[in-house]
Amino acid sequence: MREGPSASIVPKVAAFRIQDMSYLVLARKYRPHNFEEMVGQEHVVGALSNALKSGRLHHAYLFTGTRGVGKTTVSRILAKSLNCQGPDGLGGVTDQPCGVCQACKDIDSGRFVDYTELDAASNRGVDEVQALLEQAAYKPVQGRFKVFMIDEVHMLTNTAFNAMLKTLEEPPQYLKFVLATTDPQKVPVTVLSRCLQFNLRPMAPETVLEHLGRVLMVEGVQAQAGALRLLARAARGSMRDALSLTDQAIAFGGGQLDEASVRVMLGSVDRGYVFRLVDALARGDGKTVIETSETLRLNGLSAASTLEEMAAVLQRMAVLQAVPQVLVDDTDPDGAEISRLAEMMPADETQLLYSICLHGRAELGLAPDDYAALTMVLLRLLAFKPKDFKATDAGDTSERVAPPVSEPEKKKLRPNSGREQAATTPDRWQPGLDKAVVPTLPPSAGGQDHAQVAVKPFAGSAPTAARLTPSASESESEAPTPAAASDDRQIAEPALVVAQADSGSPDNEFWYATVQQLIANESVTALARELALQSQLISRQAHQWQLCVERESLAQPGSCERLQAALEANGHAVQLSVTVGAVSDSPARRNAARAEEKQRAAEKIILDDPFVQSMMKDFGAKIVTGTIQPIS
Repeated sequence: MREGPSASIVPKVAAFRIQDMSYLVLARKYRPHNFEEMVGQEHVVGALSNALKSGRLHHAYLFTGTRGVGKTTVSRILAKSLNCQGPDGLGGVTDQPCGVCQACKDIDSGRFVDYTELDAASNRGVDEVQALLEQAAYKPVQGRFKVFMIDEVHMLTNTAFNAMLKTLEEPPQYLKFVLATTDPQKVPVTVLSRCLQFNLRPMAPETVLEHLGRVLMVEGVQAQAGALRLLARAARGSMRDALSLTDQAIAFGGGQLDEASVRVMLGSVDRGYVFRLVDALARGDGKTVIETSETLRLNGLSAASTLEEMAAVLQRMAVLQAVPQVLVDDTDPDGAEISRLAEMMPADETQLLYSICLHGRAELGLAPDDYAALTMVLLRLLAFKPKDFKATDAGDTSERVAPPVSEPEKKKLRPNSGREQAATTPDRWQPGLDKAVVPTLPPSAGGQDHAQVAVKPFAGSAPTAARLTPSASESESEAPTPAAASDDRQIAEPALVVAQADSGSPDNEFWYATVQQLIANESVTALARELALQSQLISRQAHQWQLCVERESLAQPGSCERLQAALEANGHAVQLSVTVGAVSDSPARRNAARAEEKQRAAEKIILDDPFVQSMMKDFGAKIVTGTIQPIS
């Protein structure tokens, strides 16, 4: 009684196994069998088709490209085209193999005697190559041509490459070489020069998406557009990877493809989280950034995938910001949201965040926790936001205000005399206001009249002028110049000061001599020295001097205090005020101009020397640029 049921079960199990083994994966089932079925490689297909039609056949071909783009497939189609006999057995070399003759069937099934595939990754020695080349002495048995296909040819040893060079250069008329590699840089130049090279490009996501739609339609599998879009992006240009992932997704989804199941299978992050993060970073909302990062951690979503999706979104935002005329695809569900974020975030912050996301992926493996590293990468943009940025609860990022002034700084700000006037600040800066800037004059031009200092208000985020409290002792008693007296007013709002003082004015001469004395006495060092060298004295009153620098980093309170202390130690007890704006004359510029003048004089001495001129004339001698230096 026990033997009957067990005997009846065994045939059913065997039948199930046979049926299971008969399944052919999509990547093999839908491998192209002719050039018309090739997808995304039109440049290679066109060149080979024209060569086959015209009979201009080379003896060696090299196909390069990343994995899964069709290198082996093109090789097999080329072998069928060379050996196809046609349905009636009377065909010749063609660019459209019939696929029904014995040669085409045998090549597709891997049983064609005259088509040999050698895997160089496992047969990389000289003995294997010599064994292959020994077959070159015999004419084809079944077909018209012998075809030797060497896959991953870059894995061959140098000795193996040398062994095949002579045969590769002058093979018999019936022999064709087809080489394939994913790393053409490792193939010797001697081999490259003997082959026609074709580079198979990675597939565009749109091309992969379209092909997957056709395959699933034939298979009768229902699929959502979002699921196919995820698979096309995950394939990264490889059609074989796309079909393999589709096989896995069909099994994962129980015979159908929906976006949610594919996203779970791939570990991809929902674009909703990405949009929420970018929106929060644009508004400066650190709380939402932390909460979203914590949600990703609780859901077990990949930190690397989050940064990858953010980089993809930011790349599209940058394109829209740089070229607003680019049309957004109406079928793309993310297009509207990406357009909104592109208008919301400044272009420079988009570029910064994109760079941070790219470099942040490399930092994930260095941190003890992926999500802690992800949080730090996301918060990095907030740390680099401008200091004058003010995040609002309503999400309006257009408001840029000056940073508040603390009470100690307010005490340092002292109003000037009763001649103080309020500067009128326009709502927006007009481009025409900067046309009055006087070009820089050479340092040698001195003794000219003073030019007035123009104050150009600006409604942007220019830094506030740093003003320091004067020392108790005041020994300097020089009368203010007319230019200084007419423009002696305190800037109440952030303003961009454009210095138009004449480069040869007494104020500039005096400031240059003062700075040179401070440097000679070593009274100033580091940033205080740079502040003195890079600044221009635009106003000099009895007890207050006003400097102007171009870089905000130099106008720091600490540097100003050290420079003021150095001036006091050298007999100039004055209050120092530093603004940021354009500089037409500074000690650094004068030093550079004088050094250049000395360099030109030294070069002129050498070029005018009779001996040097005779050497250049008689022997064609040349003076090496940069080797002439003036003696100080």
